[in-house]
Amino acid sequence: MSTATVTPEVVEAPAAAVKPVVLTAQAIAKVREIMSTQDPIPAGLRIGVVGGGCSGFQYSMSFENASGMMDKVMKFDDLKVFVDATSAMYLNGCVVDYVETLEAAGFKFENPTVKSTCGCGSSFSV
Repeated sequence: MSTATVTPEVVEAPAAAVKPVVLTAQAIAKVREIMSTQDPIPAGLRIGVVGGGCSGFQYSMSFENASGMMDKVMKFDDLKVFVDATSAMYLNGCVVDYVETLEAAGFKFENPTVKSTCGCGSSFSV
């Protein structure tokens, strides 16, 4: 009777997960600037997607003192960004920039999953 050795199946570790949202250097700098004026200084920035607006969804940004249980926490240098699991699905591959022009200044979302936007530019559909 021969005893065969069983080799355990090799399971490779999953590749590094893609961040659902990426902030440009300009966006990071502006968020840090605004955060520095808050008292107390928040732990990080929450970026999300909420129902509403002309096209069905709109982006939301707010400061948070802690991450939620189901949040994905990303770090951009020393800036923490929190994204809830549902919003992460709609933000997949989204780039957030801060733009200043003669007419306006603000955060701009470049989202590859968006099918259409409204005329005001603050809501979208997928």
